[in-house]
Amino acid sequence: MVERLPSKQDAEGSIPFSRSSMPNTRNTGEPMPRRERWTAADTPDLTGKVAVVTGGNSGIGFEAAKEFARKGAETILACRSPERGQAALDALRAGIPEAKAELMALDLASLASVEGFATKFVDRYSRLDLLINNAGIMAVPWGQTEDGFELQNGTNHLGHFALTGRLLDLLLATPGARVVNVSSVGHRRGMIDFDNFLYEHGDYGPWRAYFRSKLLNLLFTYELQRRFEAAQVQASSLAAHPGGSATNLGAASVRPPGTGWLFGVIDAWLAQSAAMGALPTLRAAVDPEATGGQYYGPSGFYETRGHPVVVSSIPASHDEGVARRAWAASEELTGVRYTKLEMSEAG
Repeated sequence: MVERLPSKQDAEGSIPFSRSSMPNTRNTGEPMPRRERWTAADTPDLTGKVAVVTGGNSGIGFEAAKEFARKGAETILACRSPERGQAALDALRAGIPEAKAELMALDLASLASVEGFATKFVDRYSRLDLLINNAGIMAVPWGQTEDGFELQNGTNHLGHFALTGRLLDLLLATPGARVVNVSSVGHRRGMIDFDNFLYEHGDYGPWRAYFRSKLLNLLFTYELQRRFEAAQVQASSLAAHPGGSATNLGAASVRPPGTGWLFGVIDAWLAQSAAMGALPTLRAAVDPEATGGQYYGPSGFYETRGHPVVVSSIPASHDEGVARRAWAASEELTGVRYTKLEMSEAG
């Protein structure tokens, strides 16, 4: 589904990957060099690596999980629905009989579920090379998580913040580990209000809350990378967005009455396949030239479609003061602290 921007009224062990830098390139209409026509075929061998994909049962998460498994990674589909997760796992194994893949239960709208997933994962695995924070919901009516958080920011941001923190020790113990947070072009309309962080004082809007959650994804990405660098650890934090992709992400989105036909036309015109939409995530996760702090998206028309390249995000996403406040608020709300990074920074 195309992640469209409504009007202002609606919005408010194995060898680690190389970490060499890559220029911040944008599509200019000129023929792209071969490296800017990056496809799933460019995915390196991942034998011996372990990947977790949240929301790996559908859309770009499923497409990314398939490619990880195809290249030899032990791939965990972290899914909320056991039935949909099992159907996805069966489909993955049918298409890739040699795949090493597993289904594990994870509901990002429940901190207890996040903790339970992390506990089981650490018991079963001794490394974590790729953590793909992909699952999300978009522009849904008002709701709350099991812990009383506004549903979109609680799921899209706080759930992944808690998950990453719970898995931090394993990430730090795995040379070259990468965390990839899936954001959206919608982050450009996101605004942070610390006096009404989770809309506890009202003023909720489905799109407004979604845009905030996607801006928080990027603030988290960049702040995590800064903390990795300060701690001098062999881990990287990157972000990606799929552009306009034909997925079921927006199935429950709030739309103005009578506009269903218009959204259908926009989808048909702009949306690319889920497999293409997964390429920015895939490249951020496995390209040896990708480096921490980069943000990948499609190269084409308004970043809605095309091959994955490094793209830019709004200045607000790079505000270190806001990022630190958001980090502190997220730690307080989730009860998850990144102690290892704090100790490294202090030392």
